[in-house]
Amino acid sequence: MAGSAIGYAMDGFDLLILGFMLPAISADLQLTPGQAGSLVTWTLVGAVAGGVIFGSLSDYYGRIRVLAWTIVLFAVFTGLCAFAQGYWDLLIYRTIAGIGLGGEFGIGMALAAEAWPAKHRARVSSYVALGWQVGVLGAALLTPLLLPYIGWRGMFLIGVLPAFAAWVIRSKLHEPEVFVRKVRVKGARAKTFGLLVKDAKTTRISVGIAILCAVQNFGYYGIMIWMPSFLANKLGFNLTKSAMWTSVTILGMMIGIFIFGQLADRIGRKPSFLLFQAGAIAMVLTYSQLNDPVTMLWAGALLGMFVNGMLGGYGALMSEAYPTEARATAQNVLFNIGRGIGGFGPVVVGALAAAYSFQIAIALLAAIYLLDMIATVFLIPELKGKELE
Repeated sequence: MAGSAIGYAMDGFDLLILGFMLPAISADLQLTPGQAGSLVTWTLVGAVAGGVIFGSLSDYYGRIRVLAWTIVLFAVFTGLCAFAQGYWDLLIYRTIAGIGLGGEFGIGMALAAEAWPAKHRARVSSYVALGWQVGVLGAALLTPLLLPYIGWRGMFLIGVLPAFAAWVIRSKLHEPEVFVRKVRVKGARAKTFGLLVKDAKTTRISVGIAILCAVQNFGYYGIMIWMPSFLANKLGFNLTKSAMWTSVTILGMMIGIFIFGQLADRIGRKPSFLLFQAGAIAMVLTYSQLNDPVTMLWAGALLGMFVNGMLGGYGALMSEAYPTEARATAQNVLFNIGRGIGGFGPVVVGALAAAYSFQIAIALLAAIYLLDMIATVFLIPELKGKELE
């Protein structure tokens, strides 16, 4: 669990420092707003490719070995971003780093789910998901302190360090017993992609989970990537104040993820998702009407709690919906399909904010959580307490 959470923290740290550094990178490399937003989008598009590639490889070769590959790829190309001379080479580095990033979520979630009993699976998955928020919180606190002194290039070099720390920790781990027993002993390798759509019931679940993951990522990235810039430009927040808002919002997200894991192990997966989806609709609509900085600060915590709290449930849900020989593939493919679609969140929110206002752009996000509720009701089964196949 700790090894998985630390690797996921690395991903969160890297992605949010990019959001904070976009103004500095844009000024230095003379990027247009569209080019700046595309750096985030193509990082997430790369993550889709990485999720497909590395998820399948980990179901074939083993969780630990393939995790090491993803970390090395991610670390090398994150470091190369520090030496970018223009838009195109930076775009290439970010996309390839995203490929490495894409393998992290699913493999780490599969590891944790396979190591813990069913009665604790949702809360353990939520603890892994909290790793992302710890990394994001670290980025929110460190970027305002370090960016004025080491610049955006130095920040990318710092982004390499957590990757090596995660690699050292994971070098001490061993394959989960359920993976060794059911995949290696029985030779049940390959066919991983086919198992995601092996029959009508499984296909329906896969479509439902993909919708949930897409909404999750679209709302999260749409809000979090542009919020520091919005607070700075519209409300006069400096980088330190924007970081404070982001930190409070992230703390709300962490509380939401923790609560979700506890609830899902007690009342079930579906009721927990529906409760948080309804809360997301209410808070997104409420938040879009606010303009007082103090009110936006505490409301941001509630917004974060509902919008991102659901991240605590995907790992358990997907682990229980698919067999061992396709578990990491399912986690990575489905979540990263959502991440790829969600990568367009910053582009869409940015375009709507430019054409209308940021408040209207945020309000329109409420509609996607209604879609989320429909998918949960009709496509997602209740799998609480299920033993892993």
